Amino acid sequence: GNKYDLRNYTDPQTGFISHKSKNGRNLKSIERPGLWNGAMSDWITIFVEVPIETFSPVKTVLDLLREQHQ
Repeated sequence: GNKYDLRNYTDPQTGFISHKSKNGRNLKSIERPGLWNGAMSDWITIFVEVPIETFSPVKTVLDLLREQHQ
């Protein structure tokens, strides 16, 4: 397939402040929209419903033991 330069789908003029914590310390960070948080700029997402039999995600090694992955 064709490669995408995902930087073409960011908007440096947008973002949001998020509050997080690490090791008991409260942190505040600015997050920019992007692929990782589902808010890509100028990106059109089309959702297509498919039969459940075609959807078989692998999230752990044990998922590979399921019949769909044999």
